[in-house]
Amino acid sequence: MKKILTVVFLAFLTSTSLVAQSQKDDLDKVLTFLDKVSTGFKSVQTDFEWDQYQKVVDEHDVQRGVMYFKRGSNGVDVSAEITSPVHKKLVFKNNELKVYFPKTGQLTNKKVGENKETVESFLALGFGGSGHDLLKQFQIEYAGVESIGGQSCYKLQLTPKGERARSMFPLITLWINQKTGMSEQQRLEQGEGDYRLARYTNIDVNPSKLPSDAFDVKKLQAQ
Repeated sequence: MKKILTVVFLAFLTSTSLVAQSQKDDLDKVLTFLDKVSTGFKSVQTDFEWDQYQKVVDEHDVQRGVMYFKRGSNGVDVSAEITSPVHKKLVFKNNELKVYFPKTGQLTNKKVGENKETVESFLALGFGGSGHDLLKQFQIEYAGVESIGGQSCYKLQLTPKGERARSMFPLITLWINQKTGMSEQQRLEQGEGDYRLARYTNIDVNPSKLPSDAFDVKKLQAQ
């Protein structure tokens, strides 16, 4: 009986080791795929829906609009024009984060400074970044393949390495389109049952042209 138990135990260890190695190999393939996509990435335009859920009041705050991503000289520029329920625009460019509310004319500017990589990694997550560069900011686990909106996606689970980032989002799940390498969906856990679910549709990779004011708030200010 002792010999049988030993054989079973060793078989279990071998099986577990093989599964772990397989998951590691699968993760590396996905990250290498994202590396390749990143080299040809220029820009993206996509519709989005952000669903912010607060468990304590069982309430969903849903925002919709259009987002733009563009590779700039210092990384990826990001712009989100929220059209519903309140019109506002968020622009991250040249190490600065701007938020503008057209109705009130309120404009806030914030230099992100040494937090640039962290801010960019969250705002541009799943859109044009190098796969292996993610390992600088996150512990990553490969969680298989799932269909999102009819699209076959790689599922990745990211745990921020930085204490401050981890306190904001203990876990982030990404669903990456197997063909385009772009994010179809993201779920950012915020603790206590709260989360933000982001869905992306009509994703246009490297369009011939983006709107001239995609990363500008001046025209909005003039309206």
